[in-house]
Amino acid sequence: MKNIKLTTNYLKLNEFFYSQSKAVPLKNPKLISYNDKLSKQLNISTDTINSEEFTSFVNGEYLANGSEPFAMAYSGHQFGYFVDNLGDGRALNLGKLGKYNLQLKGAGVTKYSRNGDGRAVLRSSIREYLLSIAMDALHIPTTKALAIISSDSKAFREKTESCAIVMRASTSWIRFGTFERAYVDKEDNVAKLKELANYVIEESYSELKNVGNKYEEMYFKIVDRTIEMIALWQSVGFMHGVMNTDNMSIEGLTIDYGPYAMMEEFDKGFTCNLSDYENRYSFDNQPFIAQWNLSVLAKVLSPIASEDLMNSYNDMFIGKFKKKYFSIMASKLGLYTYNFNKDGNLIAKLFNALQEDSIDYTSFFYGLSSDTLDVEGSSINTWLEEYYKRLEQETTEKASRLDSMKKINPKYILRNYMIQDAIDKAEDGDFSLLNEFVKIAHNPFSEHKKFEKYTKANETYETMKCSCSS
Repeated sequence: MKNIKLTTNYLKLNEFFYSQSKAVPLKNPKLISYNDKLSKQLNISTDTINSEEFTSFVNGEYLANGSEPFAMAYSGHQFGYFVDNLGDGRALNLGKLGKYNLQLKGAGVTKYSRNGDGRAVLRSSIREYLLSIAMDALHIPTTKALAIISSDSKAFREKTESCAIVMRASTSWIRFGTFERAYVDKEDNVAKLKELANYVIEESYSELKNVGNKYEEMYFKIVDRTIEMIALWQSVGFMHGVMNTDNMSIEGLTIDYGPYAMMEEFDKGFTCNLSDYENRYSFDNQPFIAQWNLSVLAKVLSPIASEDLMNSYNDMFIGKFKKKYFSIMASKLGLYTYNFNKDGNLIAKLFNALQEDSIDYTSFFYGLSSDTLDVEGSSINTWLEEYYKRLEQETTEKASRLDSMKKINPKYILRNYMIQDAIDKAEDGDFSLLNEFVKIAHNPFSEHKKFEKYTKANETYETMKCSCSS
């Protein structure tokens, strides 16, 4: 642990943006899983991970060299309505190690907890831990999880549940809502916006430091990264569930895994959030919500950047998104001579066919790439006839094409029932299934023959929705 030295550059900002805080450790913490890939990136040895000191580190008891724990302040639009006083209500930032900012989720009450207890339960912690690993392996920009501990501490949600802490890692934890907080400050929002924007440029977009219109350029970068993220979400069937502006990263990272889901039986209008009564955050609405959130960001940056220029750039969001999204989908289909104007209609027809015949999304693409496709339905079979005819225009050998498709079409996703099975066992003190699923999450494109049963859907859980407490 002596080799872990953290820096806390964020504390150089005005205290308006944070509040220093201390963790409230859990009782009898136990390390139940860790991310071996990330620990290697952070140069943390296996011996260190397995030490009592490391468990104490994740529990907030042990402070690494240079660590000055703090909670970040931000505002945000939640389900379209502005909320001023948000912030890290149950997360504690420890400092930066290498390029990653370490954070404890579930480490106790902070200044921004409002009426919350500052805790994260084992159920929601497992969900975040597993999917952040899976998304990284799917090559989707995301915050990461290094380790998870269980405990004897309890918290009440819909029922009394065991508490846990996830040690998260991200190149940035700054959100759209962080800028919103600066914008609504009555004292001097221009100074605070510039201070925060300069910090973001220094930390995330250093190539812009000497650019004349650097604040507009920063915004353009955020738009482009958000387009990339959303296109990748849609391509794997990921539904975030709660795309509030305080859950939008200025680096285009997937942040705050709550009531998420991976698409199983294809339903483009599905929302995975039990609290989303108006389907605001449904699968097919995610690109439009991202654009709306970016319009909020343009508004709050307007005291220091041209709102007209930012809005004009954001107006191109959907067009750029569709081209990026369809390009990824073309790769998933092995269309390497893809042309948006010629092939876009074929891809659009696919979504309709998947919906009309209730096809499992991941299994369909894996079946195509492994040449084992077995689907029934008039719509999908009509589409397949057109698709196979289109493939005749490809010059790539079939074996080479299928090999490339296998690298972009996962065999495994973390399905709702899988995660629930891991949670059920973990709540009984058995973490073996959790760690089996970590192996799958790290390698979703591998065959994993012994896990073959997890390629199948479970009808009971296919349309399961989670609450925001998830």
